[in-house]
Amino acid sequence: MISKEKLKEYANKLMFDMNEEEYETLQNEFDIILKQMEWIEKIPNIKDVEPMTFPFPLKNACLRKDEVGDYLTVDEVLMNTKHQVRDQVKVPKVVE
Repeated sequence: MISKEKLKEYANKLMFDMNEEEYETLQNEFDIILKQMEWIEKIPNIKDVEPMTFPFPLKNACLRKDEVGDYLTVDEVLMNTKHQVRDQVKVPKVVE
């Protein structure tokens, strides 16, 4: 079980907060996820199965080639931003 205090600590590091009811909901959701992980661990030979990164084999995937197309100018990108610094969008610091 993940404590509310731990969830509040993580939320603080991510620079957001929730009310007590939302923390309880999140705590319950984490409990469900942890129980599901316990059930998955009980599947026989599960450690012998290679994890999937895609829902289909990539060797059969037909991916398009990257091609240069229309693009936005710096002025167009910055047109809807409130905070700009040297032709860049200024965002709040999220890492300590």
